[in-house]
Amino acid sequence: MALSRLLPVCLTNSHTNRESQYCSHYYQKILRRHKFKVSMSGKGNCYDSAAVETFFKTIKAELKWRHHWQTRRAAELAIFNYINGFYNPCRKYSALGWNSRLAVDTKAA
Repeated sequence: MALSRLLPVCLTNSHTNRESQYCSHYYQKILRRHKFKVSMSGKGNCYDSAAVETFFKTIKAELKWRHHWQTRRAAELAIFNYINGFYNPCRKYSALGWNSRLAVDTKAA
C-alpha cells in the first residue's frame, strides 16, 4: 500500500519485529529497491514496539470499543476507512506540531 501512494519515498519507513517474513532476503530486497528506511526491533527490547502499541490502543479506543460489526469484513472496512479517512489525513498529533500526518507529508513533498 505504501508503494502505491504518492508520498515521497524518503518519508517511508519500515519498522518490523524480527519474524522470518520480515528478515527474508526477498522482503528486504523490495524495501531496498524502493528506498525505504528500514529498521528492526532489537532482541529483547520491549520499547521498540511502543509506537505501534500506542496506535493499537488508539484505534481500539477511538473505533473498536465504540462499535460492533456483524461481520469480519465490515470490521475490516471500518478499520481501513478509519486509518485512511481519519487517522492519517485528519487526526492531529502533538509530536507533529498539531498537524495531521497527511499535512506533514504534503508539506515535505
